[in-house]
Amino acid sequence: MAVRWSKILLITAIALFASLVAFGNITDYNSNFSFVQHVLLMDTIFPDSTISYRAIHSPVLHHAAYLLIIGLEVFTALLCWWGAGRLLVRRKASAYNFNRAKNIAVCGLTLGFLLWQVGFMSVGGEWFGMWMSSEWNGIQSAFQFFVTIILVLIYVVFPDTEVDGNSLEK
Repeated sequence: MAVRWSKILLITAIALFASLVAFGNITDYNSNFSFVQHVLLMDTIFPDSTISYRAIHSPVLHHAAYLLIIGLEVFTALLCWWGAGRLLVRRKASAYNFNRAKNIAVCGLTLGFLLWQVGFMSVGGEWFGMWMSSEWNGIQSAFQFFVTIILVLIYVVFPDTEVDGNSLEK
């Protein structure tokens, strides 16, 4: 039972994290928007870089990208809260039913991983050269976030046994 509680609490921790990040981006829109805008403008990368042609100069697209990020953060949080709730309700269920109830949490954790790994590390970091910026570089934070999420995801998908520790059967 301790392992099931552990998984529920770790999913809840990721749900809380994604909620707080989304809340911060919504309530402090302009400060956090500046980050996205500077990354997309590529205005703080190395001056002699040959990838600056990738910059996006449209304020409409800056806002659209930022709203997409916020939307994905909110969706990640909602899926993780929902997934943790489903597991909480089924914490005493058979191993089969508990394992089947993980799918929503797995979706939320996967979305969070993709947001920070693909969105920030791959697109922001590599495509827009965020790694070159000393002012607007979120690589280290994104790495910490997606590694934490993937570790929780790996732990959660590991099959649970019956509450008494016996088989995985129905």
